[in-house]
Amino acid sequence: MIERTTAAEDAAYARIHSTDEFRTLKRKYVGFVVPVTIGFMSWYLLYVICSNWAPGFMSTQIVGNINVALVFGLLQFVTTFGIAIWYSKFSAKNLDPIADKLRADYDEEVGR
Repeated sequence: MIERTTAAEDAAYARIHSTDEFRTLKRKYVGFVVPVTIGFMSWYLLYVICSNWAPGFMSTQIVGNINVALVFGLLQFVTTFGIAIWYSKFSAKNLDPIADKLRADYDEEVGR
């Protein structure tokens, strides 16, 4: 079931959406997400390119049966979890306080 909003809720959202705080929230979010996404996708693309066009390099043994391809593959997981932890800390410090204030303003304005 789709929940309908009231005119007061729509007006409150529109007002909050036009504030400097909301623009700051968006700028900080995009400023983190876009470069990190580009960096991670580049790192992943390097892994795919090396796997396809540099099989000699990727099959280089490091220790025993562990080769460069296995290390690159495992580092993809490490990178993913690292980015998730990094974003969580970044968000808690830089985004959540602004979002919490905006939410409180919204709730106060619509009478929640």
